Amino acid sequence: MEFTPGPAVHRVLCADCGTPIVPNSANLCVACLRNTIDITEGIPKQASVAFCRNCERFLSPPNAWTLARPESSELLAICLKKLKGLAKVRLTDARFIWTEPHSKRLKVAMTIQKEVLTNTILEQTFEIEYLVQHGQCPDCARLAAKNTWKALVQVRQKVPHKRTFLFLEQLIIKHSAQKDTISIKEVKDGLDFFYSSRSHALKMVEFLASVTPVKSKSSEQLISADIHSSTANFKYTFSVEIVPICKDDLVCIPLKQARQLSNISPLTVCTRVGNSLQLLDPATLQTCEIPPQVYWRTPFDSLATVTDLVEFTILDIEPDFSRQKGKWVMADAQVAVSGAFKSNRKDSNNDDVMDYDGVGSASMIFHTRTHLGAILQPGDAAMGYHLTSANYNSDSYAEVPQGRIPDVILVKKSYPNRRKKSKARNWKLRSMAKEADEEGATGAARGAIGRMGGRDSKKVEEDYEIFLRELEEDPDLRANVNLYKAADVKMDTTEPEKPVGGKKKKVQYAMDVDEKSEATDEEAEEAEPDFPEVRIDELLEEFDEMTLGGGGDGGDGGFIEDQP
Repeated sequence: MEFTPGPAVHRVLCADCGTPIVPNSANLCVACLRNTIDITEGIPKQASVAFCRNCERFLSPPNAWTLARPESSELLAICLKKLKGLAKVRLTDARFIWTEPHSKRLKVAMTIQKEVLTNTILEQTFEIEYLVQHGQCPDCARLAAKNTWKALVQVRQKVPHKRTFLFLEQLIIKHSAQKDTISIKEVKDGLDFFYSSRSHALKMVEFLASVTPVKSKSSEQLISADIHSSTANFKYTFSVEIVPICKDDLVCIPLKQARQLSNISPLTVCTRVGNSLQLLDPATLQTCEIPPQVYWRTPFDSLATVTDLVEFTILDIEPDFSRQKGKWVMADAQVAVSGAFKSNRKDSNNDDVMDYDGVGSASMIFHTRTHLGAILQPGDAAMGYHLTSANYNSDSYAEVPQGRIPDVILVKKSYPNRRKKSKARNWKLRSMAKEADEEGATGAARGAIGRMGGRDSKKVEEDYEIFLRELEEDPDLRANVNLYKAADVKMDTTEPEKPVGGKKKKVQYAMDVDEKSEATDEEAEEAEPDFPEVRIDELLEEFDEMTLGGGGDGGDGGFIEDQP
């Protein structure tokens, strides 16, 4: 096998240093070519980026503010946009070089290519240092200055409680509808949301119309105008009124309107409130859905609210499964007013005690039809409206024939033993953080609700406890709310220790039972067998990214923890 030599490689000497090189058009080696021609000429080696410390966003040229994490692709794109002269070269690689987080410096290593001579491409790697300049973005500047809003959304509901706004607050948090809000202020019968632009306020109005039955109207006020350029500055106000009917309220529909709604019975119970009202006749399981346009054409108020509910004991119940509609089952029930709330001298100072001694019908047995045949059993407790002993100041109720008015209307099942115990909940909610040093804010109020202070704070606490119980007892209501795990509460699963020395020793995180009921009634210590517990798979983990505000000071669109 003969050796075949390869083709001869012709080499020439570099014109500057004399190093043998492959011939090229410049007759220069790479080192001499780099010393002669600088392809990075025209690209600055130092630059600056603007950073807002309030919202943690970077200025993306020309005037957009972008949220970017350190050493992320978004931040690298912002850094490259700050450089001039990149259009004349070809960028092949760019990466961050690690720097101290507190140094206010960013370093980027770049590799570029450029054709310097005919068929000669030169590649070079160099570093660029960026100085992080702290400042304020326009949104944060408007937030820091008072009374700089351009749009206002006034949400009102003329009811004596705050439960609707507590639930609405959770819906807003779940759908992140508060991200563009610059301030929230509590007023009588509702909340005010302030925005920096009209489009953000319109987005909130559309969100409210999608989750609650509302009517809205808008107005505008001229602030300033320039007749030379035909420009004007307006402030916009949107008034949103929520239907004053809540879940489990007793509603008396006017007779004329009831005939138009499929001839439903005038006395109905509100079973669901979404973007429309859903009413149910417990005696016939007939339902009707009232959209907000129909309601506001001929509005009517609720006859009684959940604060007027009376606890009854189910003596006997006969469900008729042939008459079933969804989860509701028709049943004939015999009930009596529960004796658990009869007043006595020992409990005379208790505000939750209900007095039926003067009614005269506390020991009577009532026959009624109910839609709760699938969940009620003899011996259970149920909450309902006692129409026999009630007196309503309503023209629509006075027009209802007496033969169509039942003695009792049952609304929902009750869990009296569970309510007597103060048990630490293993879940919690989040609340919208309030603005720091807001006018009218007193103390560590709960989120956006309850800032009025004084006598209003106690009423808000009562409504909040009722709202938490409704979340526990209604799985359908929990489906619309984000529940978070309470890290500081661990539910005890071990059996309680035996009494020592005549007294029961409490286990850590065990339920605190009232001493009076512990001494008199041993059955109160038993847990409700069918109580709808909040399962662990319904709870969400807590993330630090969600806490945009700093504790009590809060921030725009931030959250504060709310332990139930």
